[in-house]
Amino acid sequence: MAEPTIAQIFGTGATRLASGAAAPSAGLFIPDSALVSAGLATPSTAKAEGHLVAVVLNAKTALTQTGFDADTDQSVFVASGSPYFTSRGTNNTSYRVDQFTFNLAQLDQLATIDPDNY
Repeated sequence: MAEPTIAQIFGTGATRLASGAAAPSAGLFIPDSALVSAGLATPSTAKAEGHLVAVVLNAKTALTQTGFDADTDQSVFVASGSPYFTSRGTNNTSYRVDQFTFNLAQLDQLATIDPDNY
């Protein structure tokens, strides 16, 4: 099987931008529509954390443990943890905490995490 694509992981329309005359620097482009499809209602006014959560939700959909188990080209999978409640602030307001675990697999050669290995 093949490596998961940029669009599969980051959402429909996500792509790498090449550098050149029209675009002076290369980068990763994630359109608002990809974030909306992950549940972010207003990307133009959302907080940075909301953008990150939308990216994580897209990744969770694409990078499953089932896909990881079946395909040795997939090196990362995102799993949900057990939600729990905690109290925060001076009023001890109750907050729900939802967990996601990013699992990174590489051949057992290095003791550090290197993004180039995934």
